[in-house]
Amino acid sequence: MTGSELKKLLEDSPEECHKLLMKEYGRYVYAIVYNKLRCCGSREDVEECFSDIFAEIFIDFEYSEAYKGDIKNYIGTVSKHKAIDFCRRLNTAKGRSVYTEEEDIRQLASDFNVDERVDSSELRRILLDKIDELGEPDSTILIQKFYYDMSSNEIAKNVSMTASSVRSRCSRAMEKLRVKLAAAGITR
Repeated sequence: MTGSELKKLLEDSPEECHKLLMKEYGRYVYAIVYNKLRCCGSREDVEECFSDIFAEIFIDFEYSEAYKGDIKNYIGTVSKHKAIDFCRRLNTAKGRSVYTEEEDIRQLASDFNVDERVDSSELRRILLDKIDELGEPDSTILIQKFYYDMSSNEIAKNVSMTASSVRSRCSRAMEKLRVKLAAAGITR
């Protein structure tokens, strides 16, 4: 949903808007918070930060126009900043200070990015849902073709069709899928 759609829902039913925000972005926010606090905080700290983030988002969302445009970017930015601040507060309270050289930090850096992982798994979930909406045999053909890299002849045996029928159904199913994904806001 876009920010303006959520703002309209907020005007109609604030409770439903808050539930939808939590449902849509709860895992995303939790992944960001966990990634930032896993080394310096407890499970309770992660949960407290998570709650603080959604409280701030709800308040900002209701009284501000800061989210204009892509709401996911706004939520991700608020989450990252709030989690970093929370981590700093925890380290200060525990009396921890870490001073390292810039070269040492580069050696510790990981190429694992939770944000990208969450985004790609969310995209994968949407894609599989849209493929499933195509129904049979189109969904089976697409899954076997693109996930299992099977040939048209192999798929034809599995779905009791000819190879040429499988190819034509596949191309039509791809077009239907392209339309469904565009309607969901996913384009190249």
